[in-house]
Amino acid sequence: MSFKRAARLDQLPPYLFIEIDRKKREAIKAGKDVISFGVGDPDRPTPTFIVDRMAEAIRESANHQYPLGSGSMEFRKCVTTFMQQRFNVTLDPATEAMAVIGTKEGIGHLPLAVINPGDYVLVPSPGYPVYESSTIFAGGLVHEMPLLSERGFLPDLNAIPRDVLSKARLMFINYPNNPTGAVAGLDFYEQCVALAQKHDFVICSDAAYTETYFDDRDRPRSIFEVKGAKEVAVEMHSLSKTFNMTGWRLGFAVGHAGVVEALAKIKGNVDSGAFTAIQDAGITALEGINRPEVLANREMYRRRRDALVPHLRELGFGVEPPRATFYVWAKCPKGHEDSMRCATKILDEAAIVAIPGVGFGKYGEGFVRFALTVEEDRIRVATGRLAEMKW
Repeated sequence: MSFKRAARLDQLPPYLFIEIDRKKREAIKAGKDVISFGVGDPDRPTPTFIVDRMAEAIRESANHQYPLGSGSMEFRKCVTTFMQQRFNVTLDPATEAMAVIGTKEGIGHLPLAVINPGDYVLVPSPGYPVYESSTIFAGGLVHEMPLLSERGFLPDLNAIPRDVLSKARLMFINYPNNPTGAVAGLDFYEQCVALAQKHDFVICSDAAYTETYFDDRDRPRSIFEVKGAKEVAVEMHSLSKTFNMTGWRLGFAVGHAGVVEALAKIKGNVDSGAFTAIQDAGITALEGINRPEVLANREMYRRRRDALVPHLRELGFGVEPPRATFYVWAKCPKGHEDSMRCATKILDEAAIVAIPGVGFGKYGEGFVRFALTVEEDRIRVATGRLAEMKW
Protein backbone atom coordinates (compact mmCIF):
# COMPACT_ATOMS: atom_id res chain seq x y z
CA MET A 1 0.00 0.00 0.00
CA SER A 2 1.22 3.47 -0.91
CA PHE A 3 -0.29 5.76 1.71
CA LYS A 4 -1.34 9.26 0.74
CA ARG A 5 -2.83 11.45 3.43
CA ALA A 6 -6.09 13.34 2.98
CA ALA A 7 -5.84 16.38 0.73
CA ARG A 8 -7.52 18.59 3.33
CA LEU A 9 -4.35 18.43 5.43
CA ASP A 10 -2.46 20.12 2.62
CA GLN A 11 -4.83 23.09 2.87
CA LEU A 12 -3.73 23.88 6.41
CA PRO A 13 -1.36 26.84 6.81
CA PRO A 14 2.22 26.10 7.91
CA TYR A 15 2.29 25.33 11.63
CA LEU A 16 5.23 27.48 12.61
CA PHE A 17 4.97 26.47 16.25
CA ILE A 18 6.44 23.10 15.24
CA GLU A 19 9.61 24.77 13.96
CA ILE A 20 9.94 26.89 17.09
CA ASP A 21 9.44 23.78 19.25
CA ARG A 22 12.14 21.95 17.26
CA LYS A 23 14.59 24.78 17.87
CA LYS A 24 13.61 24.86 21.54
CA ARG A 25 14.35 21.15 21.95
CA GLU A 26 17.69 21.59 20.16
CA ALA A 27 18.63 24.40 22.55
CA ILE A 28 17.72 22.30 25.58
CA LYS A 29 19.69 19.35 24.19
CA ALA A 30 22.67 21.67 23.79
CA GLY A 31 22.49 22.45 27.50
CA LYS A 32 20.97 25.93 27.27
CA ASP A 33 18.73 27.25 30.04
CA VAL A 34 15.63 27.90 27.95
CA ILE A 35 12.95 30.27 29.26
CA SER A 36 9.67 29.66 27.44
CA PHE A 37 7.02 32.33 26.93
CA GLY A 38 5.53 30.10 24.22
CA VAL A 39 2.49 27.97 24.93
CA GLY A 40 -0.38 29.63 26.80
CA ASP A 41 -0.43 27.01 29.54
CA PRO A 42 -0.66 28.20 33.17
CA ASP A 43 2.44 27.20 35.15
CA ARG A 44 0.67 27.09 38.53
CA PRO A 45 -1.24 23.94 39.66
CA THR A 46 -5.00 23.57 39.77
CA PRO A 47 -6.29 24.88 43.14
CA THR A 48 -6.47 22.23 45.85
CA PHE A 49 -10.22 22.62 46.46
CA ILE A 50 -10.87 21.52 42.86
CA VAL A 51 -8.41 18.63 43.00
CA ASP A 52 -9.95 17.42 46.26
CA ARG A 53 -13.43 17.35 44.68
CA MET A 54 -12.04 15.40 41.72
CA ALA A 55 -10.49 12.87 44.10
CA GLU A 56 -13.95 12.29 45.57
CA ALA A 57 -15.80 12.25 42.25
CA ILE A 58 -13.47 9.78 40.58
CA ARG A 59 -14.32 7.23 43.27
CA GLU A 60 -18.06 7.54 42.69
CA SER A 61 -19.09 4.49 40.65
CA ALA A 62 -21.86 6.38 38.85
CA ASN A 63 -19.14 8.42 37.16
CA HIS A 64 -17.47 5.33 35.68
CA GLN A 65 -20.05 4.97 32.90
CA TYR A 66 -20.43 6.87 29.65
CA PRO A 67 -21.22 10.52 30.36
CA LEU A 68 -24.19 12.21 28.73
CA GLY A 69 -23.07 13.85 25.49
CA SER A 70 -24.35 17.32 26.39
CA GLY A 71 -23.10 17.14 29.95
CA SER A 72 -24.77 16.35 33.23
CA MET A 73 -27.78 18.45 34.13
CA GLU A 74 -25.99 19.46 37.35
CA PHE A 75 -23.09 20.88 35.36
CA ARG A 76 -25.37 22.67 32.89
CA LYS A 77 -27.37 24.20 35.74
CA CYS A 78 -24.14 25.39 37.32
CA VAL A 79 -23.07 26.90 34.00
CA THR A 80 -26.31 28.84 33.60
CA THR A 81 -26.11 30.02 37.21
CA PHE A 82 -22.59 31.31 36.52
CA MET A 83 -23.81 33.17 33.42
CA GLN A 84 -26.66 34.72 35.45
CA GLN A 85 -24.44 35.83 38.31
CA ARG A 86 -21.51 36.99 36.18
CA PHE A 87 -23.27 38.57 33.18
CA ASN A 88 -26.93 38.84 34.27
CA VAL A 89 -27.84 36.53 31.39
CA THR A 90 -30.70 34.00 31.65
CA LEU A 91 -30.23 30.67 29.87
CA ASP A 92 -32.13 27.37 29.87
CA PRO A 93 -29.81 24.58 31.08
CA ALA A 94 -31.83 21.96 29.19
CA THR A 95 -31.56 23.56 25.73
CA GLU A 96 -29.09 26.47 25.82
CA ALA A 97 -26.06 25.00 27.59
CA MET A 98 -23.75 22.04 27.10
CA ALA A 99 -20.38 20.72 28.22
CA VAL A 100 -17.47 20.56 25.78
CA ILE A 101 -14.15 18.79 26.14
CA GLY A 102 -12.36 22.12 26.32
CA THR A 103 -13.32 25.03 24.07
CA LYS A 104 -10.78 23.88 21.47
CA GLU A 105 -12.92 20.79 20.91
CA GLY A 106 -16.14 22.78 20.83
CA ILE A 107 -14.72 25.30 18.37
CA GLY A 108 -13.19 22.51 16.30
CA HIS A 109 -16.52 20.73 15.87
CA LEU A 110 -18.74 23.80 15.50
CA PRO A 111 -18.25 24.38 11.74
CA LEU A 112 -19.33 20.77 11.09
CA ALA A 113 -22.61 21.63 12.81
CA VAL A 114 -23.16 25.02 11.20
CA ILE A 115 -21.74 25.32 7.68
CA ASN A 116 -21.88 23.45 4.39
CA PRO A 117 -18.97 23.03 1.96
CA GLY A 118 -18.38 26.29 0.10
CA ASP A 119 -19.84 28.52 2.82
CA TYR A 120 -17.72 31.38 4.13
CA VAL A 121 -16.51 31.58 7.71
CA LEU A 122 -15.35 34.98 8.98
CA VAL A 123 -12.11 34.46 10.91
CA PRO A 124 -10.06 37.07 12.83
CA SER A 125 -6.40 37.46 11.87
CA PRO A 126 -4.33 37.23 13.99
CA GLY A 127 -6.39 34.61 15.76
CA TYR A 128 -6.55 31.19 17.35
CA PRO A 129 -5.45 28.79 14.57
CA VAL A 130 -8.33 26.37 15.26
CA TYR A 131 -10.82 28.82 13.70
CA GLU A 132 -9.15 28.36 10.33
CA SER A 133 -8.33 24.66 10.58
CA SER A 134 -11.84 23.69 11.70
CA THR A 135 -13.28 25.66 8.77
CA ILE A 136 -11.02 23.82 6.34
CA PHE A 137 -11.95 20.42 7.79
CA ALA A 138 -15.65 21.27 7.30
CA GLY A 139 -15.07 22.29 3.67
CA GLY A 140 -15.66 25.99 4.32
CA LEU A 141 -13.96 29.04 2.88
CA VAL A 142 -11.97 31.30 5.20
CA HIS A 143 -12.37 35.07 4.97
CA GLU A 144 -9.83 36.80 7.20
CA MET A 145 -10.90 39.84 9.21
CA PRO A 146 -7.77 41.92 9.96
CA LEU A 147 -7.21 42.90 13.60
CA LEU A 148 -5.10 46.04 13.42
CA SER A 149 -3.57 48.04 16.25
CA GLU A 150 -5.04 51.31 14.98
CA ARG A 151 -8.53 49.84 15.49
CA GLY A 152 -7.77 48.46 18.94
CA PHE A 153 -7.55 45.00 17.37
CA LEU A 154 -11.26 44.98 16.54
CA PRO A 155 -12.27 43.93 13.01
CA ASP A 156 -13.74 46.48 10.62
CA LEU A 157 -17.11 44.87 9.96
CA ASN A 158 -17.87 47.41 7.24
CA ALA A 159 -14.87 46.18 5.25
CA ILE A 160 -16.25 42.65 4.75
CA PRO A 161 -17.21 42.33 1.06
CA ARG A 162 -20.91 41.95 0.31
CA ASP A 163 -20.40 38.82 -1.75
CA VAL A 164 -18.64 37.22 1.23
CA LEU A 165 -21.42 38.26 3.62
CA SER A 166 -24.01 36.75 1.30
CA LYS A 167 -22.32 33.34 1.63
CA ALA A 168 -21.19 33.64 5.26
CA ARG A 169 -22.68 31.18 7.73
CA LEU A 170 -20.38 31.60 10.72
CA MET A 171 -18.22 34.30 12.30
CA PHE A 172 -15.64 33.74 15.02
CA ILE A 173 -14.86 36.56 17.44
CA ASN A 174 -12.62 36.31 20.48
CA TYR A 175 -12.52 38.82 23.35
CA PRO A 176 -10.55 39.12 25.50
CA ASN A 177 -8.36 38.35 22.54
CA ASN A 178 -5.64 35.81 21.99
CA PRO A 179 -3.02 36.85 20.96
CA THR A 180 -3.45 40.65 21.25
CA GLY A 181 -4.95 40.99 24.75
CA ALA A 182 -7.62 43.38 23.43
CA VAL A 183 -11.04 43.74 25.09
CA ALA A 184 -14.34 44.43 23.30
CA GLY A 185 -17.21 46.57 24.56
CA LEU A 186 -20.94 46.03 24.17
CA ASP A 187 -21.03 48.44 21.23
CA PHE A 188 -18.88 46.04 19.23
CA TYR A 189 -21.08 43.08 20.14
CA GLU A 190 -24.14 45.10 19.11
CA GLN A 191 -22.60 45.65 15.68
CA CYS A 192 -21.83 41.94 15.34
CA VAL A 193 -25.35 40.89 16.31
CA ALA A 194 -26.92 43.40 13.90
CA LEU A 195 -24.71 42.14 11.06
CA ALA A 196 -25.52 38.50 11.81
CA GLN A 197 -29.24 39.22 11.92
CA LYS A 198 -29.07 41.08 8.60
CA HIS A 199 -27.08 38.39 6.78
CA ASP A 200 -28.35 35.29 8.60
CA PHE A 201 -25.16 33.80 10.00
CA VAL A 202 -24.10 32.39 13.37
CA ILE A 203 -21.64 34.12 15.69
CA CYS A 204 -19.29 32.07 17.85
CA SER A 205 -17.95 34.26 20.65
CA ASP A 206 -14.84 32.59 22.06
CA ALA A 207 -14.84 33.88 25.64
CA ALA A 208 -12.11 31.70 27.14
CA TYR A 209 -10.38 34.62 28.89
CA THR A 210 -13.28 36.57 30.41
CA GLU A 211 -12.00 36.01 33.96
CA THR A 212 -8.39 36.99 33.26
CA TYR A 213 -8.42 40.79 33.38
CA PHE A 214 -6.60 43.47 35.37
CA ASP A 215 -8.99 46.35 36.01
CA ASP A 216 -12.70 46.35 36.84
CA ARG A 217 -13.15 49.04 34.19
CA ASP A 218 -12.06 46.44 31.63
CA ARG A 219 -14.18 43.65 33.07
CA PRO A 220 -15.04 41.59 29.96
CA ARG A 221 -18.64 41.40 28.79
CA SER A 222 -20.71 38.60 27.27
CA ILE A 223 -22.27 38.92 23.84
CA PHE A 224 -25.54 37.85 25.48
CA GLU A 225 -25.73 41.16 27.29
CA VAL A 226 -26.82 42.49 23.88
CA LYS A 227 -30.49 42.24 22.99
CA GLY A 228 -31.17 39.61 20.33
CA ALA A 229 -27.82 37.85 20.70
CA LYS A 230 -29.38 34.51 21.63
CA GLU A 231 -31.10 34.52 18.22
CA VAL A 232 -27.75 34.38 16.39
CA ALA A 233 -24.92 33.46 18.76
CA VAL A 234 -23.23 30.85 20.88
CA GLU A 235 -20.49 31.59 23.37
CA MET A 236 -17.65 29.27 24.36
CA HIS A 237 -16.25 29.43 27.89
CA SER A 238 -13.29 27.56 29.31
CA LEU A 239 -12.23 26.46 32.77
CA SER A 240 -8.64 26.04 31.56
CA LYS A 241 -7.14 29.46 32.15
CA THR A 242 -9.32 30.70 35.01
CA PHE A 243 -8.65 27.67 37.20
CA ASN A 244 -5.31 26.40 35.80
CA MET A 245 -7.15 23.37 34.39
CA THR A 246 -5.77 23.13 30.83
CA GLY A 247 -5.08 19.40 31.10
CA TRP A 248 -8.53 18.61 32.46
CA ARG A 249 -10.25 19.51 29.15
CA LEU A 250 -13.50 21.08 30.25
CA GLY A 251 -15.50 24.03 28.98
CA PHE A 252 -19.05 24.88 27.99
CA ALA A 253 -21.06 26.27 25.10
CA VAL A 254 -24.14 28.41 25.72
CA GLY A 255 -26.64 30.28 23.59
CA HIS A 256 -28.76 29.61 20.52
CA ALA A 257 -30.69 26.41 21.25
CA GLY A 258 -30.59 25.20 17.63
CA VAL A 259 -26.83 25.64 17.38
CA VAL A 260 -26.29 23.95 20.76
CA GLU A 261 -28.44 21.03 19.62
CA ALA A 262 -26.57 20.75 16.30
CA LEU A 263 -23.19 20.78 18.05
CA ALA A 264 -24.44 18.11 20.45
CA LYS A 265 -25.45 15.94 17.48
CA ILE A 266 -21.97 16.23 15.95
CA LYS A 267 -20.37 15.40 19.28
CA GLY A 268 -22.74 12.48 19.84
CA ASN A 269 -21.33 10.89 16.71
CA VAL A 270 -17.64 11.45 17.45
CA ASP A 271 -17.19 11.49 21.23
CA SER A 272 -19.00 10.44 24.38
CA GLY A 273 -18.76 13.72 26.24
CA ALA A 274 -16.62 15.02 29.09
CA PHE A 275 -15.84 12.60 31.96
CA THR A 276 -18.57 13.20 34.54
CA ALA A 277 -16.09 13.30 37.43
CA ILE A 278 -14.37 16.23 35.74
CA GLN A 279 -17.74 17.93 35.33
CA ASP A 280 -18.32 17.47 39.08
CA ALA A 281 -14.95 19.10 39.75
CA GLY A 282 -15.91 21.82 37.27
CA ILE A 283 -19.04 22.59 39.30
CA THR A 284 -16.87 23.05 42.38
CA ALA A 285 -14.55 25.32 40.38
CA LEU A 286 -17.32 27.57 39.05
CA GLU A 287 -18.96 27.79 42.47
CA GLY A 288 -15.58 28.85 43.89
CA ILE A 289 -14.75 31.42 41.25
CA ASN A 290 -14.45 34.21 43.85
CA ARG A 291 -12.22 32.26 46.23
CA PRO A 292 -8.96 34.07 47.10
CA GLU A 293 -6.73 31.45 45.45
CA VAL A 294 -8.60 31.90 42.17
CA LEU A 295 -8.67 35.70 42.27
CA ALA A 296 -4.94 35.70 43.08
CA ASN A 297 -4.22 34.60 39.51
CA ARG A 298 -5.17 38.04 38.18
CA GLU A 299 -2.76 39.82 40.49
CA MET A 300 -0.03 37.32 39.64
CA TYR A 301 -0.41 37.91 35.91
CA ARG A 302 -0.54 41.67 36.50
CA ARG A 303 2.82 41.54 38.28
CA ARG A 304 4.31 39.46 35.51
CA ARG A 305 2.93 41.80 32.86
CA ASP A 306 4.41 44.80 34.63
CA ALA A 307 7.76 43.02 34.97
CA LEU A 308 7.99 42.35 31.23
CA VAL A 309 6.32 45.17 29.29
CA PRO A 310 8.54 48.13 30.33
CA HIS A 311 11.71 46.22 29.44
CA LEU A 312 10.33 45.24 26.04
CA ARG A 313 9.59 48.90 25.37
CA GLU A 314 13.13 49.89 26.31
CA LEU A 315 14.45 47.39 23.78
CA GLY A 316 12.39 48.81 20.93
CA PHE A 317 9.37 46.52 20.97
CA GLY A 318 6.11 48.35 20.36
CA VAL A 319 3.82 47.17 23.11
CA GLU A 320 0.94 48.34 25.25
CA PRO A 321 0.13 46.59 28.54
CA PRO A 322 -2.61 44.03 27.81
CA ARG A 323 -5.94 44.80 29.44
CA ALA A 324 -6.81 41.11 29.74
CA THR A 325 -5.52 37.57 29.01
CA PHE A 326 -1.99 36.58 30.01
CA TYR A 327 -0.43 37.44 26.66
CA VAL A 328 1.84 40.32 25.67
CA TRP A 329 1.54 41.16 21.96
CA ALA A 330 4.71 42.99 21.02
CA LYS A 331 5.57 44.68 17.74
CA CYS A 332 9.01 43.55 16.60
CA PRO A 333 11.86 46.10 16.85
CA LYS A 334 12.70 48.14 13.79
CA GLY A 335 14.76 46.13 11.35
CA HIS A 336 13.43 42.83 12.70
CA GLU A 337 9.86 42.95 11.38
CA ASP A 338 9.91 39.37 10.07
CA SER A 339 8.26 37.68 13.07
CA MET A 340 9.68 34.22 12.43
CA ARG A 341 13.21 35.59 12.12
CA CYS A 342 12.69 37.76 15.20
CA ALA A 343 11.47 34.80 17.28
CA THR A 344 14.34 32.66 15.98
CA LYS A 345 16.87 35.37 16.86
CA ILE A 346 15.48 35.60 20.41
CA LEU A 347 15.71 31.83 20.81
CA ASP A 348 19.15 31.45 19.24
CA GLU A 349 20.81 34.37 21.03
CA ALA A 350 18.96 34.48 24.37
CA ALA A 351 17.46 30.98 24.76
CA ILE A 352 14.00 32.55 25.10
CA VAL A 353 10.91 31.18 23.39
CA ALA A 354 8.38 33.65 21.96
CA ILE A 355 5.78 32.84 19.32
CA PRO A 356 6.02 34.51 15.88
CA GLY A 357 2.91 36.52 15.15
CA VAL A 358 2.53 35.17 11.62
CA GLY A 359 1.69 31.81 13.21
CA PHE A 360 -1.68 33.37 14.13
CA GLY A 361 -2.40 34.51 10.56
CA LYS A 362 -0.91 36.88 8.01
CA TYR A 363 -2.07 39.98 9.89
CA GLY A 364 0.00 38.84 12.84
CA GLU A 365 3.19 39.43 10.88
CA GLY A 366 5.51 41.92 12.52
CA PHE A 367 4.60 40.86 16.07
CA VAL A 368 5.68 38.24 18.59
CA ARG A 369 3.64 36.89 21.49
CA PHE A 370 4.91 36.35 25.01
CA ALA A 371 2.78 34.22 27.37
CA LEU A 372 3.00 35.33 31.00
CA THR A 373 3.36 31.75 32.21
CA VAL A 374 6.83 32.36 33.68
CA GLU A 375 7.66 33.29 37.28
CA GLU A 376 8.80 36.86 37.96
CA ASP A 377 12.38 35.89 38.79
CA ARG A 378 12.66 34.10 35.45
CA ILE A 379 11.14 37.11 33.69
CA ARG A 380 13.92 39.25 35.17
CA VAL A 381 16.51 36.78 33.87
CA ALA A 382 14.86 36.85 30.46
CA THR A 383 14.76 40.64 30.21
CA GLY A 384 18.43 40.72 31.17
CA ARG A 385 19.27 38.37 28.33
CA LEU A 386 17.17 40.37 25.87
CA ALA A 387 19.04 43.53 26.88
CA GLU A 388 22.35 41.86 26.05
CA MET A 389 21.28 41.01 22.50
CA LYS A 390 22.37 43.06 19.51
CA TRP A 391 19.27 44.60 18.01
